[in-house]
Formats: sequence, C-alpha cells, structure tokens
Amino acid sequence: MNDVIKDVMKIGIAGIGTVKTPQKIRTAGLGSCVGVVLFDSSRQIGGMVHIMLPDSSIAKGDNFNEGKFADTGVKLLQILLAKEGARSLAAKLAGGAQMFQFSGGGDLMRIGPRNVEAVKHELAKLGIPILSEDTGGSCGRTIEFDPMNGELQVKTATRGISVI
Repeated sequence: MNDVIKDVMKIGIAGIGTVKTPQKIRTAGLGSCVGVVLFDSSRQIGGMVHIMLPDSSIAKGDNFNEGKFADTGVKLLQILLAKEGARSLAAKLAGGAQMFQFSGGGDLMRIGPRNVEAVKHELAKLGIPILSEDTGGSCGRTIEFDPMNGELQVKTATRGISVI
C-alpha cells in the first residue's frame, strides 16, 4: 500500500510507485531488500520499487506481486514510468545488506547480495545505467528520492544521512 502524505509517496515492502516534481518518494526498512529508483531527469519524473527477493520463480499462489522480485519489479517500474512520459532512464540503488551472519547455508543465505546482483542484471538487460548506489554492508536504510534534482537521500542508523 502506498500513501501520499505532504507530497511524499511512501512505498511499502514489495511496493512500487511513480512521482513527478514536486512530489518525492520514500521507502523504509531496506535491510536485505533493495530500493531501486528509476528516473528521467529531463522530465523530472521518477519511481521506486522495494525489491524483497531476486527471482519470481519461487512465487507461489494467486497473489503474485511483481514488485516483490527483482526480475519482475524493475521491468514493471520501467513500464509504469514510460506510461507517465519518461524516455531516458537512469538508476540509483540502495540496500542489499547482509543483515545477519550465518555459518553454512551457502548462497541461499546471501539474500541482500543476491538481490543487488539480480537488480543489476535486470537493469543491464533493459539498458538502464546505474548512476550511483549505496549497497551491501550490514546496516538498514531508509531512502527518499527527489525527481526535481535527482538526489537520493540515504539514512542509516550508523552513518547518518548521505546523498547519492
């Protein structure tokens, strides 16, 4: 569910949305999840998807949420932005942390890094360049994007606020 409060659209986990200036768009709770921002700076339009998992092939049931997965969420966001008039897209990424240390478990337990890899793979397939990223590490993030200036504000408990 997405709420617009004071011109800031809030994107929930596995959520997706688009905004135009003067609106901004925000998501919180990015641990192993990845916040993907796509935007067209010349048209001052942008969108965000809160990716939880790398691959939709594990999806079960009738309530399929495209925004939950890297392979479907990035493409859907591109389509939504094109419908809003975006033409030349670029990307910014944040999240993909390894929130917990596991002994054993192998690749399955590397959810954050796998999410980042899957998002980058999808962006490459779509020909969308990544302008900046704040990914990996072990801390959670909250991000807010402003399509007017293309700035992505990244907040963490350990490093404070940065702009990428």
